[in-house]
Amino acid sequence: MDSLGRQFRVSIFGESHGECVGILIDGCPAGIPLSQEELSFDLDRRKGGRKGTTSRKEPDVPLLKTGIFENRTTGSPILILFENTNVDSRAYEDIRFTPRPGQADFVAFHKYGGFNDYRGGGPFSGRLTAGLVAAGVIAKKLISPAMVEARIIEAGGSHNIEAAVSRAVEEEESIGGIVECIVKGLPIGLGEPFFDSVESLISHMVFSIPAIVGIEFGKGFAAAGMTGKMNNDEILNLHGKTKTNNAGGINGGITNGNDVAFKIAVKPTSSIRASQRTINLKTGTAADIAVGGRHDVCIALRIPVIIEAVTAIIFADLMLMAQKIRRIAG
Repeated sequence: MDSLGRQFRVSIFGESHGECVGILIDGCPAGIPLSQEELSFDLDRRKGGRKGTTSRKEPDVPLLKTGIFENRTTGSPILILFENTNVDSRAYEDIRFTPRPGQADFVAFHKYGGFNDYRGGGPFSGRLTAGLVAAGVIAKKLISPAMVEARIIEAGGSHNIEAAVSRAVEEEESIGGIVECIVKGLPIGLGEPFFDSVESLISHMVFSIPAIVGIEFGKGFAAAGMTGKMNNDEILNLHGKTKTNNAGGINGGITNGNDVAFKIAVKPTSSIRASQRTINLKTGTAADIAVGGRHDVCIALRIPVIIEAVTAIIFADLMLMAQKIRRIAG
């Protein structure tokens, strides 16, 4: 389904080359100040246009359709739309029946019987994350003074991000990256054991973002090579402060008062200009494909603000369930 959350629930919709994309936010408390201008900063961070990103430039003006009155939330569902104004579908007509390797074209054709909107990836496109970022701005307001910050720390296997991106642009290739996210100021006790653990909920939301292929909390996979004494975080005081933070701020699925810390892996953009082998869905014969259109060289460059958004959405939901957020802003 295209909805996630219990008390702070988001529903995503739209297609990359359709009329619009957007988000419906249900469960937002009343009285939260909100305007178009407040959404713009994070939305601009998500936009393409800079080196290594797509040349598709959308204005991404958030149209606040419902749930806002006199620049404050009303407590009713909030509908935010983004019009698709810079659309060029010509490159996709030639590959309608030749699915792009690494993309969702093949599975979408089979799942929806060929009725899927294939233009620009349709509903599988990262274009839909504009709505997530908008919802994230609201969620960040709700969880304040807790703060979420994400940044790209590696691209193409290198910590020299600018050089790695420049090299990929010159070679007309694509590269992946690693993004680190830190959440500061969370209360102790958010989350539940097992299925509603903080790691489970964040992972569910993070893997909803196109191109995410991995996640680790705290030391993550490195913990497998450590001893228990090395990995354990010694507790220093009654506030839960620990000497190290190898657990990433979570024990037993529950926040422990330290920073929640995790990293995510972003794969290289699948649409590349190099010739690749695929299959013709009509004839079943082999075919070669070179993908045109406007694509990111390194989509990881645009991911940090999206990671911040989905993380804030999860913690807004958890804090509402834990009654840490008032239903009417004071």
